[in-house]
Amino acid sequence: MWLIFAVLSAVFAAATSILAKAGIEGIDSTVATAIRTAIVLCMSWLMVLVSHSWKGIGGISGRIWLFLVLSGIATGASWLCYFKALQIGDASKVVPVDKMSTVFTIVFACIFLHEQFSVKTAAGIILLTAGTLFIVL
Repeated sequence: MWLIFAVLSAVFAAATSILAKAGIEGIDSTVATAIRTAIVLCMSWLMVLVSHSWKGIGGISGRIWLFLVLSGIATGASWLCYFKALQIGDASKVVPVDKMSTVFTIVFACIFLHEQFSVKTAAGIILLTAGTLFIVL
């Protein structure tokens, strides 16, 4: 089931890039990011309400709150940088570089989460990096 959601995430991310590029024409990228973020916030809370997920909020530990806040800050910084890059660059070049987050995620997961790093993983990282450079350069 995770694969279905991951593929849907990729499809929606692709749509996001194209729609965002069309939507930031003539406005400041920071304003565009704020508008997008407000919509994401409303959609997220709507899903919490519809799914009755709010019941677990009270049991969230301080440690979890810390990591969620830090993740939110990282997301905000990523989106601000992404929208600025998208505004001044071609979507066909910005998006592949942005997707290098996959490489960084694998490396960070191995370092901080002690996930397995194999020869296959290293080969994948090399191929992803080479592919990105091939597209962008």
